[in-house]
Order: sequence, then structure tokens, then C-alpha cells
Amino acid sequence: MATNPSPDDEPFQTVRRPIPSRRERREYGKSLRRTVPRLSLGDWRPADDRPDPVDMIRASHADRIPYLVPVRLERMLASPYGFLRGSANVCAFDCASLPSTGITAIICGDAHLGNFGFYGSPEGELVLDLNDFDEAHPGAWEWDLRRLVASVWVAGRQNRLTEQQCGDAAYTCVRAYQDELALLSETPLLARSFMKVDVNRLNETVSEPTLRDEVERAVTKARLRTSDRALPELTDWSGGSYRIIEAPPLVMRVSPERFDQVGTCLDAYLHTLPLQWRRVIGSYTLLDVAHKVVGVGSVGLRAFIALLGGSSPDDVLFLQLKEARRSVLARHVHGDRARHAHQGQRVVEYQQALQTVSDPLLGWADLPGLETPTTMRPFPGQTRSYHVPDVQVYVRQFRNMKGAVALDGLDSGALADYAGVLGLLLAKSHARTSGASRISGYLGRSDAAATALVRFAQAYADQTEADHAALRAAVADGRLSLDPEGR
Repeated sequence: MATNPSPDDEPFQTVRRPIPSRRERREYGKSLRRTVPRLSLGDWRPADDRPDPVDMIRASHADRIPYLVPVRLERMLASPYGFLRGSANVCAFDCASLPSTGITAIICGDAHLGNFGFYGSPEGELVLDLNDFDEAHPGAWEWDLRRLVASVWVAGRQNRLTEQQCGDAAYTCVRAYQDELALLSETPLLARSFMKVDVNRLNETVSEPTLRDEVERAVTKARLRTSDRALPELTDWSGGSYRIIEAPPLVMRVSPERFDQVGTCLDAYLHTLPLQWRRVIGSYTLLDVAHKVVGVGSVGLRAFIALLGGSSPDDVLFLQLKEARRSVLARHVHGDRARHAHQGQRVVEYQQALQTVSDPLLGWADLPGLETPTTMRPFPGQTRSYHVPDVQVYVRQFRNMKGAVALDGLDSGALADYAGVLGLLLAKSHARTSGASRISGYLGRSDAAATALVRFAQAYADQTEADHAALRAAVADGRLSLDPEGR
């Protein structure tokens, strides 16, 4: 019995044909060098039909919460790296315009440095892995690797590293991806699905003392990020119950009408959980809900934290409900044809495909819009009304020992070391879905691909800085406004 080789959600099929061996798959990958030479991975030139990056950013603001759009812009304006984090749609267009091998896997779609981090496994282990899947989708493996190495270079420049040091870090990232994929392509499919990078393996992998110190700091902080420890930070005790503390415009308690809708949404979410977790979470009571701004690319989307209480005051659970939109990759893979009926389900299922272990409380649901415009209070003494559309959401634990390595504290050796870890993690995720032997065959054992992608990373870092400058100019000349009143 074998499956269709596509990573899309096709049913399990019985076929009456020989299954290609690993050697045959590697040879097929190697043969692709004739049509897509590895040297060409280093080429970057904006496509002739490349839209204005400012227009692409403006288009990504459609249907976001209006008063939060300036917050998103401010975070993107802060640095070229901030721009890169918020411009997944720009990078998706650029990557799709470049030659690729045609080998398809389920990919992250937004695999920059900041989208890897720590979180707690169901067994209570602290693991490091990809941790953002809003854009996850079947696509070309090259797209993820290109975005990752470009982010390494942009972050390196932000840390005032030399071009040579940025190049060394990008090279280390690609070689780690290449070497890990070669190893995994020789590993049985089931066995590779259980491979993970926990804190113990990370300590064995990391060699740079400064990175070891930063990992230790991040690990210590992550272990404290649990729902019960979040209570003093996020809530106060009022009227015999905990209430989420407001911090407008970033944290705002919802209206009674929205509270009821979130409760109904969570009831529907329970039915997407395995039975054992449905029973556990169904025993909690919804206490409070607030809209909470997160990240850079997600600013302005509907993102809520829900405080749930159990059988005692200290038995609490924070869940996050986050709006899921069509992946920025989808139009480059399927055009205008909709592949996924529910975007929250897409995020959850592809997260489970890419991570070795995932949050057991992952699920999805629909959150209706409001029949009338909702009055919001983004700033003290002000009101704001706007249309609230229906949205599809995914649900996860809000505090699940999540943490991250602080990038701005990494010197040249630490950045290279960390980039190598992330290259390894990206290979592990891709190998879990499709094409490990074919990708490995294409990359081979030499440094041809790594050297080429270093060249691309530098060129695309230049492009990112130019796009960031264009965004700053658009704000300066009034094409984009930072006024929350939209003036």
C-alpha cells in the first residue's frame, strides 16, 4: 500500500505499481540540476511584473482592524528585519517568481528566524521547532529555505555584523539543512517522524558559549510561561473572579456580545479535539475574553485570549483564538481556486504535519461577525466603530512554555551556530511531509547549493532594505498613515 506522493490532503490509496526506491528518488532529484542548476539558486532579480511593495503591504491590510494598522506599520518601520517579518506576501511573490525544482512539500511559508521557538510538548518536555503556521501550505521547499537565509542576513546586519559574518551564518544554515536532509532521507519514514530537538539535544548541538548562555536564558524564561504564572501579569481579581487587565490598544476586553460569541465558538472548537482533551477542556468555564495584539504580520487580525477557570481559583487556562486567512502561498500554488474550506483547520493540520510534537489543544472553529458595528475603545476617551466580518479561527494554548532566543543579542559565532540549528529544524520539518530523498539528491554533498544561496541571501537582504526604505518614504509622503483615526 502506498500513498499519492502529493503532500495535499489526498486519501490513502492502494496502487499497483512499483514504489520508487530511495536511490531512484535521489537520482531523480539529481537529474533536476539540468533544468534548475544549483548555481541558479543564487540569482535574484525582481520580476518584471513585481508590484510596488508598498501596494502589497497596503493590500495585506484589507479587513484588518483599522485602528491597529498603524501599530503594524510602526513595527515594520522599526527596521528592515521588522519589515521582513511583516511582509510574507511580498517574499511569497518574489520566491514564486524564481525557478524551482518542482519538488513540493508542506512548508511553513514564513520560515524566518523569529518563527522558531521553544514550547512545551504534551509530555512536559521543552522542545525547539517551527512555531508559526499561519502561512503553512503545500509549496516549493526552496521558498522556505530562501526566506530563512535571507532573514539570517537581515538580522546579521541589524546586529552590526560584517558581510562576511552574515555570509558565514547563511552558509552554515544551508549546510545544516543539506546535511540533516541527507541523514533523514536514509531514515525510515516512521522513525524520522519522531525526531525532535529538545533542550538536551540542543545543548549537544550548540557550541558557541554566547549562544549557550542565550539558550539557557530563553529556556529558563520559557519554563515560567504557563497559564498559572501568567495570572499576576495578565489579570486582576475582581468581583470574586479573575479579569484580564486592559492595556489599550494592545489588550482590550471584548463586549458582552462578543464574549457570548467566543463562548459559542469555543463550544464548537471542542468538537475538533480528540475525545480525551474534549472532556478535559469542556470542564472549564469561560471567565473573560480580550483582544490581544500579537507579532508583526498578525497585527490587526482578530486575535483573542480567553481565560478559563477550573474547580479552584488557581486552576486556570489561557487559550488563544487567532484569525486564519488564506495562506499567502495559496495564489501561487492554486491561483484563485480555493483548496482549503476552513483556514483554521489548514493551520492546525499543517502545524501537526511540520512539528514532531504539537500542542494537544490545537483546534479550529468559526467566529461570526457582529450584526451591527461594534464600538471599540482603542484609546482612553475615544470610541471607534467599524464592521466586524465573519472569520475562521484556530485555537491553541496561549501560555505553553513558549519562548525564543533573543536575536539582537547574538554575535557572529552565535548567529552562525543558531542558523545551523534552524537549518536542521527546517530539514526535519520538510522531511516529515514529502520529497526528502529527491531534495537531497538535488542538493548533493558539495557546497554548490550553499554557496549559491549565500549569494541570494545577500541580494535579497539588499532588496528587503530597499523595500523597507520604500515603506518609510510612503509614510513620509502621506501615502500610508500612522494616524489611528485614519487621517
